[in-house]
Amino acid sequence: MAQQVPVGAPVGGQTAQPRSTGSALDWASRNARLLAPLLTFVFLFIFFSLVTDVFLTPQNLQNIVTQIAPIAVAAVGITFVLLCAEIDLSIASIATFTGVLGAFFFVGDAVALGTWGIPVALLIALALGLLNGFLVAYVGIPSFMMTLAMLTIARGLSVYVSEGKPIFDVPPVLKALGSVSSQVLGIPVIGLFALAVLLLGEFVLGYTKFGRYVYMTGANREAAEMSGVDTRRVIMVSLAISAVTAGMTGLLFIGRLSSANPAAGEDVLIFTIAAVVLGGTSLFGGEGGIRNTILGLLIFGILNNGLNLLPNIPITFKQALQGIVLLAALLLNVFALRIERVRARTE
Repeated sequence: MAQQVPVGAPVGGQTAQPRSTGSALDWASRNARLLAPLLTFVFLFIFFSLVTDVFLTPQNLQNIVTQIAPIAVAAVGITFVLLCAEIDLSIASIATFTGVLGAFFFVGDAVALGTWGIPVALLIALALGLLNGFLVAYVGIPSFMMTLAMLTIARGLSVYVSEGKPIFDVPPVLKALGSVSSQVLGIPVIGLFALAVLLLGEFVLGYTKFGRYVYMTGANREAAEMSGVDTRRVIMVSLAISAVTAGMTGLLFIGRLSSANPAAGEDVLIFTIAAVVLGGTSLFGGEGGIRNTILGLLIFGILNNGLNLLPNIPITFKQALQGIVLLAALLLNVFALRIERVRARTE
């Protein structure tokens, strides 16, 4: 019968000591990836609350929700793709193309579908995402190059369908969804819609077999395949999800703006990836998730809104300042990731 070694007894020439697992420092090192963006969010929230008089007003908080809601929907799909250790550069163009299609089908000059044009436009976005996924996962084109090509294709199709001109008639349901005046208990409906998509993404990633396969694919693709995971299918479905959420984003934007512009939406890509990475989701796969994405979205939304409220900063410098603050937040996330990895190696 094996003898139990009491705490403090010599083991291999050394004295076994109990691990301290309850200290605040120990907890922080274990949760550094989530703690870093949380501290960034708290700092920015307090800072803008103190230096501006209107930041905490209900109207401004509603504006923040309305501004980040479309990006939040696209961020769900990008989270899936990044967790697979892939990238999707086509989301901005697919968003614009889907929005243009939604308005084009509603106007009915060539194809009169009315409100039914919305699901048809989303199905076309899904088809583009499946094409991305198939050529990446099964043909072997790198996702960077494939989605870069799809970026150009979708952008060209947007110009072709709209003849290079904005379409000013959009479905009323999208106008109602995108309006800041459409609220439930003081919360814009567009924000509730984005929250529903985020919660659905959290459920899929955290509580389904497919979600586990996404993490396994990004963490170690070869090991996942040896465990019986069809990693190619996981990648294809993730890119399809990314395209659908990008299409939803495009429809939300035309509802907010009450027009579909083929030249709009260029900032969706950088804003979405920045928000997801700010929250702590790794660009190299397998680490992060929707909870991190929510934190990143809050950081990005507060930063974007708060800088516009500062009176003494030239408007021409605000974009550069935004980039500087984002870089500082990213550096904090990198250090947090290193702390977690050092902690994991020492356990």
